[in-house]
This record gives sequence, C-alpha cells and structure tokens, in this order.
Amino acid sequence: MHPGYFALVMATGIVALGALQFDLSWIAGLLFWLNALFLLCLVVATVLRVLRYPRAFLADLQSHSRGVGFYTTVAAFGVFGAQLTLQQHALGLAITCLIVTGTLWLVIMYGILGALTIQTHKPNLEHGLNGGWLVMVVATQAVTVLTVLVLSAGGFPDSRPYLMFLALIFWLGGGALYLWLITLIFYRYTFAEMSPEDLVPPYWINMGAVAISTLAGTLLIAHASMSPVIIEVLPFTKGMTLLFWAIGSWWIPMLLVLGVWRHLIRGVAFRYDSHYWSGVFPMGMYAVCTFHLTQVMPLTFLTELSRIAFFVALAAWLATLIGMIDSLLDGFRRSPDLLRAEK
Repeated sequence: MHPGYFALVMATGIVALGALQFDLSWIAGLLFWLNALFLLCLVVATVLRVLRYPRAFLADLQSHSRGVGFYTTVAAFGVFGAQLTLQQHALGLAITCLIVTGTLWLVIMYGILGALTIQTHKPNLEHGLNGGWLVMVVATQAVTVLTVLVLSAGGFPDSRPYLMFLALIFWLGGGALYLWLITLIFYRYTFAEMSPEDLVPPYWINMGAVAISTLAGTLLIAHASMSPVIIEVLPFTKGMTLLFWAIGSWWIPMLLVLGVWRHLIRGVAFRYDSHYWSGVFPMGMYAVCTFHLTQVMPLTFLTELSRIAFFVALAAWLATLIGMIDSLLDGFRRSPDLLRAEK
C-alpha cells in the first residue's frame, strides 16, 4: 500500500463538491457515501499495515520519494470535512474532522520533514524529488479551506477572528511552500534528465497545489467580514488568489504536452496505478476553484470553463475507478496461483 493512496479520498471528495456546485445532487450524494467508505477502508488498511508490516511503514516514513505520500492523509480528512460541511451540514462531525486534520498536519508536516532532514545519506534531486512533494502544499491549504468552511457554518463563534487569522497564515504559508518547491521541480524539469517513467501522475499536483490555494483564497475573500485583518489585506488577497489561478492555468497545457510525449510518443502504457488519483484531484480542484473565483470577482465568463473542467474530472475519476476495480479483481484472481506457487 502506497502512503499516497489517500489521494483516492481527495479525488472523490473534490469531484463530489464539483457536482454539488453544478446542482448534480444525486452524483454528489452518491460520491459522498462512497468516499466515506473509501476513507474508512484506507484508515483500517493503514492501521493493519502499521501492525503487520512496521518495518515497511517506517521505511516509507524515511523515504524521500514515498514519505511525502503521507501528506495525502491530511488533505483527505480536510476534503472529507468540507463534504461534511457543505453536503451534510454536519457541523459537529466537520469540527471533529478539522481537529483531526490540524493534528495530522502538525505531526506529519514536521515529522516527515524532520525525518528526511536529519538523514545522513540523501538522494539527489533526480531520484528524490517528484510532484508528490507538492502534496504538503495541498495539505496546508486543506486546513485553510476546512477552517473557513467550519467558521462560516457557525463553528467556534467566539474565536472567529483568531481562527480566520490562523487560516490566513496557513494560506500564506502554503503559498510560500509552493514557491520553494516548484522552483526545485521546475529546475529538475529543465536541467535534469527525465525519462517517460519519471513523469508520473503526481506531477499534476504542480497545478493542483495552486488550484487549492486559489480555492482557499476565494473562501478568505468571501468571508473576510469575519476577520478585520483580512479586510485590511483584501486587495493583496485578491491579487494573490488570481496569481495562483493563473499559475495553475499555465500548467495545464504543459502537463498535457508531457502526457502526450509520455504515453503516445514514448509508448508508456495506460495501466492503473494508485498515483492516478493524484492526477484526478487537480482536475476536480481546478473546476471547483474556478467556479468559486467567479463568485468573488467579476469573472463570470469563466463559469463555462469550470463546467468543462468538472466533466473532464468526472470522466477521469470514472476511468481511474474502473482501473482500480479491474486491478483489485485481477489481484483476487491471481491470489490462488500465488498461494500455490508459495507452497
């Protein structure tokens, strides 16, 4: 089990929220309950993995390439908390989810970075850096998004100014993290050798990280009245939000070109991999953030772009789900043969 498998919950949750904003309530409802099942299964699987394979789990914690996958756990709880708030109006459960998300962010953010920093032997950028590193940005912005949603739904009424300020700090910190990491990733793109196999789906987080930063910015703008500080910096917040959206939009053609080169020119097969969920999530997030951008700025002409992006994300989600089911069934079919081979 790859630590980044919680991207399944991230992808399903954001597609559900996209369906909700386009009044496809039956799709949103179905995906909510499906996502609750996904989250439960992944939590149980993670606990079982810790108990049965502690060495492999610890090895992942210290791996530059796999360790960053744990940040998907934070983002998954953040996205599911947003679903609880917007789809189920379950404020109590959403607050619990916010506490879990914040706690996981604190433990995983500094635990993983600390473990990777103190290592004696470290890989070079070519072998240690990938798009999955940007999930720490997604995790940070997920805390911002869920905090604002919980506060706007009536949570923590006596602490709103303080928690909105905290949300603003998380938003700015996530933006700074993106700038640090994308500089290294862009350097690797342009000056280090990359094979088709290196361009794995998590590189779509190049776009997804600024898409969720855009969403977080739009929520801060929409609910600025809850924080005197945000009102003071509202023009700056609007400018940065638009900048994040522009960066995300810039990445889409580049990632499509690289995908064509990887699969159609260099012949890498389309075969299911859990990493593909990290590619679905950015598409769904771009649809949602673009829609919210039209709600806080005079950009209504982008509404149709948001709709198109949503249906692309929904199609990608369905294709990846079919691939996952086929992969699981194939695993069950092979199990008896593997057992006989072991005997």
